[in-house]
Amino acid sequence: MARALRLYAGPRARRHIEQHGLRPQDISVVPGAAGGPKGLILGPLDRFLFGEWLPKSQQPVHLVGASIGAWRMATACLDDVVAAFERLERDYIAQDYLLEPGRKTPTPRHVSERFAANLADFYGGRVRQVLDHPRYRVHIVTARGRHVLSREHRWATPLGYMGAWLSNGLHRRALCAWLERVVFSSGPAAEALSLPFDDSDYRTRQVRLTEANFNLALQASCSIPFLLQAIHDIPGAPPGAYWDGGITDYHLHLNYAAAHPQGLVLYPHFQKAVVPGWLDKAWRWRHGATAFLDNTIVLAPDPQWVQQLPNGKLPDRTDFTRYGTDLAARMKAWQAATSASRQLADEFAEWLERPDPARIEIL
Repeated sequence: MARALRLYAGPRARRHIEQHGLRPQDISVVPGAAGGPKGLILGPLDRFLFGEWLPKSQQPVHLVGASIGAWRMATACLDDVVAAFERLERDYIAQDYLLEPGRKTPTPRHVSERFAANLADFYGGRVRQVLDHPRYRVHIVTARGRHVLSREHRWATPLGYMGAWLSNGLHRRALCAWLERVVFSSGPAAEALSLPFDDSDYRTRQVRLTEANFNLALQASCSIPFLLQAIHDIPGAPPGAYWDGGITDYHLHLNYAAAHPQGLVLYPHFQKAVVPGWLDKAWRWRHGATAFLDNTIVLAPDPQWVQQLPNGKLPDRTDFTRYGTDLAARMKAWQAATSASRQLADEFAEWLERPDPARIEIL
């Protein structure tokens, strides 16, 4: 059987593995990328990491997530975490939306209403488990609109995102004129909030995550522009329109190395490249690793293994169009992919028994 898992590491992380191997007590941060259905492939890894491996240690761990990554990281804080991740997988695969006559896609309002109901049901009565977790600090990344993007509007929003796209093409920091990073962070009320990364790379605000804003912050982090409606005026946060955190931080290419010079970042990801923002997908020269990731270990599927999955790819949003109203066919394809991805977790568990630095590739 061909290997499914590839391991990549920054120079500092590689040196650590050569000297000490990889132990659960070495981990300071776990990021969760945006990427929609692609995140389904990481379910077995999530269940292994949070259900078996990390519980063998006691240190605080920061969980940083955007979009589906935020949903995953919040789920990691729930009681009976393995069952919680299994439900997340089932619920995500089974999601379905009604189509109005004459439309090929559901309306943003309908998707937002259905998603809000799903989140309320999923976390109902369990938000305090996330907020009060004794070890894990969750950081939900959102993108807050500025100026013309401060409110969602029929014509101003498309113009604003066009301006954001052009500005980002010139320089990533120029995107700050249109969108700022707002991070909702959990932790005891008496505890001073801190981010697990240096935020000087991009305009950033931090807000305390509470019962009053948890669902709204999480929904905002998943609210893809034009596919879902923005979330406005989240309690405890600056007023304005909040969108998917992946817009500013698609794969959370953040300066972890400066904030956690001693700890390691363990990053289950669906590809090798850690792309800074959603608008950077087209700019290949921004996909390479930087010093931000020097202490980061990326776990990702081998591209050749991915070709063996249904349709020769990871689950993604194009499947909604590919399968249309044939929910059963889409569910079958996604379930086949998630079942195959158990090999990723099995191979990582096997590698941990005898951490071979020769398996580590340059990030």
